[in-house]
Amino acid sequence: MELPVRVIPCLDVAEGRVVKGVNFLGLQDAGDPVELSRKYYEQGADELTFLDVNATVDNRSTTYDLVTRTAEQVFIPLTVGGGVRSADDVARLLGAGADKVGLNSAAIARPDLIDEIADRFGAQVLVLSLDVKRSGGRFIVTTHGGREDTPIGALDWVIESIERGAGELLVNSIDADGTKAGFDLDLISAIREVSSVPVIASGGAGSVDDFAPAVRAGADAVLAASVFHHGELTIGDVKRAMADNGIRVRS
Repeated sequence: MELPVRVIPCLDVAEGRVVKGVNFLGLQDAGDPVELSRKYYEQGADELTFLDVNATVDNRSTTYDLVTRTAEQVFIPLTVGGGVRSADDVARLLGAGADKVGLNSAAIARPDLIDEIADRFGAQVLVLSLDVKRSGGRFIVTTHGGREDTPIGALDWVIESIERGAGELLVNSIDADGTKAGFDLDLISAIREVSSVPVIASGGAGSVDDFAPAVRAGADAVLAASVFHHGELTIGDVKRAMADNGIRVRS
């Protein structure tokens, strides 16, 4: 039996506040992360993803006390990313209350980090986050919150990362991010074809009708931010719409 599709609110955090922009730019305040986390938990979110969007850029660690305060309010899996550079960083995040840890720029800079984390904690702890954009007719990965392009093909990076021990993929479309024009279905489909681990689709959700196509394109979970933060949609709205489309969700 297929597992239910997960609905995951994403909290992009900068300086202790939730922020949201378009195409990773023009970040605006969207609220308190602890309050929003509690609201989404009460609405029926299956997991939460908490990304410190400036941690790598500012060369600092994720705010551990904020992770702890969030974890104290919710009793669903919490993935935390941003500024993770070592297996010891992962240990601290897990100790602060995270269930899984997202890894992006540091893994691209030093791919052996994936092996080290997977060997120490298990693949189930490691979520590889990919900030992907179109460039020269192909998908490439970027670093530092989408600010820096790399020559690395997204599909090649997915294959290598899974071989090294990544247990899940969080696929962020920079092209679709914040546009509310729908998920990048071509990207999701391309990643699905080469991935043997669960795929979380991120970037572009604007209405309840956007989520089912992402699942049909190959997503095991769907992630959104601004539509939830601004109250345009609730977790229940999204789950009902997917259920109406024959997609299994958790009640």
